Amino acid sequence: MQVSDSSSRILAGLLEARTGQQLTMSRRWRIETALAQILRARGIATLDELITILVMGKEPGLSQQVVEALLNNETYFFRDRSPFDQLQTQVLPRLAELRGDRKRLRIWSAGCSTGQEAYSLAMMFADDPIKWRGWTIDILGTDVSENVVRRAREGSYTQFEVQRGLGVTQMIRWFDEKPDGWFAHETLRRAVRFQVHNILEAVPQPGEGQFDIVLCRNVLLYLNADKKRLAFDRIASALAPDGLFMMGAGETVIGQTERFRADRDWRGLYRLAGSDFVERRAARG
Repeated sequence: MQVSDSSSRILAGLLEARTGQQLTMSRRWRIETALAQILRARGIATLDELITILVMGKEPGLSQQVVEALLNNETYFFRDRSPFDQLQTQVLPRLAELRGDRKRLRIWSAGCSTGQEAYSLAMMFADDPIKWRGWTIDILGTDVSENVVRRAREGSYTQFEVQRGLGVTQMIRWFDEKPDGWFAHETLRRAVRFQVHNILEAVPQPGEGQFDIVLCRNVLLYLNADKKRLAFDRIASALAPDGLFMMGAGETVIGQTERFRADRDWRGLYRLAGSDFVERRAARG
């Protein structure tokens, strides 16, 4: 089943209008696979027929289904392990010193997909209970997709998903195996909150304070230059003055925004431009 150019353009326009994400030429190969289940479930013969239904606007719920299907929700536990190792061994101990008076940390996992990143963070804190005793650790996971946020809240994963990034000990400690999959323990689910949110919109839950760490990994790749700048602005407004921003391994702020600069010591982490925290830390030696 081939995808016509006109159908591709309409689907790309729909995705960008709803989420801000671009359906670039390099991603259009997955249209057929992504939408195959919708076509089967609704008895629609071709993608062009699906587009006709969308254009007619008689089924508003269908367009949301299509958008959800086109989103790239690739993720797994402790993805690219080294960033989590750096957080656990270097970044969090330093933040523990800085926030020792109030004993509270806020972390935002933006574009969290089905929740593996947020749950990975929760496991890191749970694995060191003595250090974090008496602390309030607020981990918020957000995603533009209602479907993946619902799954994240449920903490339900297939055998394949739960094995990606987790050892046997972690699987047994934090998940229960049931006939229909693996489910996160209630204690783990209570450690994380999830909500539907678009990174291009105003900061989620502004009344609860700024975030000490914001992770937005492999999300901004799908935005055009203008929307990417807007996303950086949103993240900057959400971050504490001495907070840290983490992107994916193949992403950078260089040439993309003036709101952030690379941290001098921690690879892959960024700080707000104009913050003097880096200089003050360097001066202490």
